[in-house]
Amino acid sequence: MRKALLLAAALCALAPCVLATPALAQGWPERTVRLVVPYPPGGNVDGAARIVANKLQEKLGQPVVIENKAGAGGLIAGEMVAKSPPDGYTLFVGANGPILFAPEITGKHAYEWSKDFAPISTISMTPLVLQVHPSVSAKTLNEFFDLAKRDPGKLNMASPGPGTTNHLLSELLQPVAGATWTTVHYKGNAPATNDLIAGHVQFNFDQISVALPFIKDGRTRALAVTGTKRAHWIPDVPTFAELGYQDVVGQTFTALMAPAGTPEPIIAKLNAALTDILREKDVIEKFDLLGAEAAAMSPEETRKYLSAEDATWMPIVRKANIKAE
Repeated sequence: MRKALLLAAALCALAPCVLATPALAQGWPERTVRLVVPYPPGGNVDGAARIVANKLQEKLGQPVVIENKAGAGGLIAGEMVAKSPPDGYTLFVGANGPILFAPEITGKHAYEWSKDFAPISTISMTPLVLQVHPSVSAKTLNEFFDLAKRDPGKLNMASPGPGTTNHLLSELLQPVAGATWTTVHYKGNAPATNDLIAGHVQFNFDQISVALPFIKDGRTRALAVTGTKRAHWIPDVPTFAELGYQDVVGQTFTALMAPAGTPEPIIAKLNAALTDILREKDVIEKFDLLGAEAAAMSPEETRKYLSAEDATWMPIVRKANIKAE
């Protein structure tokens, strides 16, 4: 009898908490929602956040503001959101590096995406392109690999920084192609691109949105794209898979994440709103101008996608012992 009374008392004590979660979700949002971006203004991730923020504001009926919190490869912003109250008012617009790699690369394991975040949806996918300076004699991907094999380490690849998708694609490709080259790390994409255009390095992997002007005016030559299909911006350039390198697929994604423990009704409401937004014609066109594709997934599909990306890239990060400089 005493045990039954104790159990009943415990259940009564928990009841307010159990009831509070549906009530919180039902009234959400009642104030400003913050989208935390792990980079300064400008660039693909910030651009993606700004495209969807105004639309979310219209659908949710409350202000949706961007908060740029750069530093430590995205770790600072990621940690801030992961440790925020799981109430739907502080969300993370992250990408490959900040979500998956930053804790490992910086050596500060401040969060683990699969435990500390609740995926809401992907937002966009941006394929990359392997481009070479015109001084490189190779006109095709296989000619490029032959060149790299003939003189291992001579070709220099411009990387915007350790652990970026650009860098990891290079690490993935070398053993697959049986070729080696030298990686030159820069502090950001702008100086890496400038040195490629100037001919100080021979090639790089870059987001199509950045590379397109240089490809079009002949300052670089595109050899292959990393997407699952040809990129309509440069339709004559084949994918790596078409050329026989099935495993060389890599895109820069952006995704909306909430702190773990955020009530499911809030996650569902955000996912439904974002899915509708990413189907709108003007939104699709805005992402197209960024060289990206609007891409919504369900929360479960987003989790599965991130798990697959984690399984592909984290072994490469660890094997290459990639650390922030």
